[in-house]
Amino acid sequence: MIKLIRRSILMAGLVMPLIASGEPPQEVPAPDGVRQGGTLSQTAEAPPLANVRSSMRRPTRNYPEQPPMIPHTIRGYQVDTNFNQCLSCHSRSATEVSGAPMVSITHFVDRDGQTLASVSPRRYFCVQCHVPQHDIDPVKVSTFKGIDQVLEDIIKRGE
Repeated sequence: MIKLIRRSILMAGLVMPLIASGEPPQEVPAPDGVRQGGTLSQTAEAPPLANVRSSMRRPTRNYPEQPPMIPHTIRGYQVDTNFNQCLSCHSRSATEVSGAPMVSITHFVDRDGQTLASVSPRRYFCVQCHVPQHDIDPVKVSTFKGIDQVLEDIIKRGE
């Protein structure tokens, strides 16, 4: 216990002069990733917004419970407590005219398991789960394999 107290006093003696001097911390290089160059204490400009990958073709899901991705831009869509613009095309009454897929029946079930006549409040804000895709170069190359590819690889290996 005495050794711990001695070490704490020694560390405090080394650190306190640095804190008291008011000197800014050393310029530490920013980690590789989204931020390119600079240091952690510098403010970098935000990169320009990328174009949304627009395709009326539904993107393939990578796993069974994955929420479907949005295959179109949603910039400027109003989704708030008063109005959900997504439902103007994806609601039960609008799908016949719009040709858009109807929201899943699971979106009409509340937290108590009761089926509602309209979309459940907990499923009302679509972009909590559903996101549009953008045409950008990935920060890191993904090695993710969907279940179909994994099963195909197993069959090829003869396992």
